[in-house]
Amino acid sequence: MLSQLLQPEIRALLDERNLSALKEVLSEWTPADIAEIMADLPEYEEAVIFRLLPNELAADTFEYLDLDMQMHLLKGLGKEETAAILNEMAPDDRTALLEDLPSSAARQLITLLSAEERKIATTLLNYPDDSVGRLMTPDYIAVKPEWTMSETLQHIRETGSGSETLNIIYVTDEKGKLIDDIKIRDVLLAPVDYKVNDLMDLNFVALHVTDDQETAVNVFKRYDRVALPVVDAFGVLIGIVTVDDVLDVAEEEATEDIHKLGGIEALEESYATISFGEMLKKRAGWLAILFIGEMFTTSAMAYFEDAIAKAVVLTLFIPLIISSGGNSGSQAATLVIRALSLGEITLKDWFFVMRREILSGFVLGLILASVGFLRIYFWELTSQAYGDTWYLLGATVSIALLGVVMWGTISGSMLPFILKKLGADPAASSAPLVATMVDVVGVVIYFSFAYLILSGTLL
Repeated sequence: MLSQLLQPEIRALLDERNLSALKEVLSEWTPADIAEIMADLPEYEEAVIFRLLPNELAADTFEYLDLDMQMHLLKGLGKEETAAILNEMAPDDRTALLEDLPSSAARQLITLLSAEERKIATTLLNYPDDSVGRLMTPDYIAVKPEWTMSETLQHIRETGSGSETLNIIYVTDEKGKLIDDIKIRDVLLAPVDYKVNDLMDLNFVALHVTDDQETAVNVFKRYDRVALPVVDAFGVLIGIVTVDDVLDVAEEEATEDIHKLGGIEALEESYATISFGEMLKKRAGWLAILFIGEMFTTSAMAYFEDAIAKAVVLTLFIPLIISSGGNSGSQAATLVIRALSLGEITLKDWFFVMRREILSGFVLGLILASVGFLRIYFWELTSQAYGDTWYLLGATVSIALLGVVMWGTISGSMLPFILKKLGADPAASSAPLVATMVDVVGVVIYFSFAYLILSGTLL
């Protein structure tokens, strides 16, 4: 890592207190590299590094720091220094910081902003949580369709320094309504007497300010854009969202889904920084739910207590049966949840998925049933462990495996659809939850076939 390569140089300058040389070195680095170095330093030296940076570089570096480091630095800075950083930050990054703070702290910081930046900050924070409005920035370049390339380039020179990106130029009418977007490359290559409307094809993609952030992720992936315009209910251009912000959302969504698939609540902080108590809270709830679910498995086994007492050998195969069903259900749930997340399938495809999973469950069940029967056959052949009725026991285990695996694949694939239909997150049908559900039914299926096949022999 870069921080490991440059750490000795920084360490030496800090130890020597050669701050002028250190300031000169840091001025040549990118904000991301400085943030990486700061993450590896003690807290008191983070502030030393940060105070050496010019305002603009400090603001850019601040955006790359994690929330805990940002909070630590803000506490150590004076009001003027804090105000300079906040006013210099990109509006979307500043919004991300403010929405993670307690409301009282956020209000205090907002009062340090200039009138113009305060208006921008409060406007963005007033949009719904997890909406595109919280991601966007009002820093973009907009031009008029009747402008020539010469006028357009002059406008870019005058206002472009404050824009989030210059890759795309947006075209608006006299009311501010978005009518097209054009690439800066096309502007640069066009003759100077060309007008903007000569480059327009009226083919553009836009996000609505109240769209869910997940929608933005899907639109970016579908159209392969580096930035997308954001419009209000009347089609007026009010901001843009850039791909770096969407990548952060995609990472958060993926992390949340992975946590839920593992049977825990999504963590709002990283594993390394979350408190022990908060970690327990996130894990205990799901564990309790799964524990209660497994109680039904115990109840089901208690119902078949007589069968277990008569044929203790049946208990040897319970872990085999229920784990196979749980595994197949977890596989199906994971595949369907991921496909729903990526937009590969929708709610309308539930019947297609069910048919496919019924067939998959049948074939997978046959494979495991064959393996189970062969296992009993070879054990009987080598050790005579099951007696004269070994083939009936083998048939019971095999048929039960077929039924449980089919049930696992069907329930695992349909539960995400049910949750999505109810407006819940499909990822909440986590692998442990599916496995717990399948365990209960698996025990019932196993002993039901045992009674059917083994009555008059072992039972």
